[in-house]
Amino acid sequence: MEYKNSKKAIYTPIIIALILVAGMFIGRNIFPQKTDRFIFTPTKESSYNDKIDAILQLIHNNYVEKISIDSLTEIAIPQILHNLDPHTSYLPSKVNEEAHESLDGNFDGIGVQFNIQNDTVMIINTISGGPSAKIGVLAGDRIVTVNDSLIAGVGITNAGVMKILKGTAGSTVKIGVKRKGIKDLIDFEIVRGKIPLYSVDVSYMLNKNTGYIKISRFAGTTYAEFMKAAEKLKAKGMTELVLDLRDNGGGYLNEAVNIADEFLPAGKMIVFTKGAYRKRTEYKSTDNNELINIKLAILINSWTASASEILSGAIQDNDRGIIVGRRSFGKGLVQEEFDFKDHSGVRITTARYYTPVGRCIQKSYKDGYENYYTDIYKRAYDGELLTADSTKFPDSLKYTTPGGKIVYGGGGIMPDYFVPVDTSGFTPFYRAVTKKGLIYKFALTYADNHRKELQALKTYEKINNFLNKKNVLKQFISYAAKQDITHKNSDLKLSGKIINTRLKAYIARNIIDNDGYYPIIREIDTDLKQAIKILNKNK
Repeated sequence: MEYKNSKKAIYTPIIIALILVAGMFIGRNIFPQKTDRFIFTPTKESSYNDKIDAILQLIHNNYVEKISIDSLTEIAIPQILHNLDPHTSYLPSKVNEEAHESLDGNFDGIGVQFNIQNDTVMIINTISGGPSAKIGVLAGDRIVTVNDSLIAGVGITNAGVMKILKGTAGSTVKIGVKRKGIKDLIDFEIVRGKIPLYSVDVSYMLNKNTGYIKISRFAGTTYAEFMKAAEKLKAKGMTELVLDLRDNGGGYLNEAVNIADEFLPAGKMIVFTKGAYRKRTEYKSTDNNELINIKLAILINSWTASASEILSGAIQDNDRGIIVGRRSFGKGLVQEEFDFKDHSGVRITTARYYTPVGRCIQKSYKDGYENYYTDIYKRAYDGELLTADSTKFPDSLKYTTPGGKIVYGGGGIMPDYFVPVDTSGFTPFYRAVTKKGLIYKFALTYADNHRKELQALKTYEKINNFLNKKNVLKQFISYAAKQDITHKNSDLKLSGKIINTRLKAYIARNIIDNDGYYPIIREIDTDLKQAIKILNKNK
């Protein structure tokens, strides 16, 4: 098939690159649902195949070199599980502990957000109430030493920084920071503490009656965070809500169920699960329906998965709201976790989940692990992200909601309203500065150089107005030219608004975090604009 001068041929590689970046943040392993955890102790009766035990024993007693059977086992287990399905997996002890840490909603550390700029760790923000904020560490400080060891200019990585700054609550770490205007390093001794991890990125009013809540994952605190945000917005006059689940890889099933419950009248099916060795388990709505009268639109995309799809499916199948965006990932498998005494664990798929009308949205994995995950990129090549969803499902996967709407199983949640990826601003200049990460780098440097005056502004509206007056786009063009990237007037005509908006949003994020980023980036968010338009139209 040839796309020689087509729009699809030009923009498909760019879209795939953007999807790849999103995938890097989400990771290849979509989060499992929260289930009971079991400590598994192997017994003689649990040995289903004596060959495995016998082979390991033969190696231990006869192999030409001494070898660690434990290490061999660690290699063998993933290979066995790899042949089942893409979500049955083995987690070594460290990985397992980190996974629980992120989903349980906290970790032990010093409470800073950082970035590595010019081989130096720069603090972007301190977490309010955290150990660093309490003793006077400031945004803009550069960490030069940790426990008297130099970490600046030695090629340290994000993972390396996390390793030396995280630690058990109550333990101490010494850091030496360089602060602008002060000649010598400032030494801090920080007592590590519990640092909360929030899953509701931001909540604010889009207009006088439309609220917006962004959930990044479903962790142990998500429902509580969501309800707190929703009550705050209701108090401000919210009568309709845009719930953003884009790039949300899932998490705890119960948290998603509890949120769905708030929008539905009592007795409605939210989701049910069943498997060969698991009886059918139903989750129905209760009297917890504080948001029953709030009009709802949910935003989804290709990386919306698992618990996010459960919530989206419950709303769609009960005709309770609208789904806007692009087809979701398609994970309809339920894992249970079995932990071993060494803190490693195995997540085994024990059931499938089904939306209220009975559809399983799990996409096929019969062609293997790699094809399962690269299906996202295939969708881009097939043009699915640019035109109305081209995927056709057989009639056997067709279902009808109580309101008469046709929905399909077998490959993710199909949106009620499709919104294509906006490629109108993908000019050569935009591609060049994006490829080199110049928008982000400029924003970080600008925020650092103007931190005091920007922090004094406090709100995104004032920061946005300030940056408009300063014409940061013009400054960025000069900055890009110094990096040997020049522009044409036609580039700026198409890309100018996108670049300018991204610059302002990233600068604001470096000052007031997501409360600055999301309200500004909405200027170029076509999914969000469409959702607001539909909600207003349906009034």
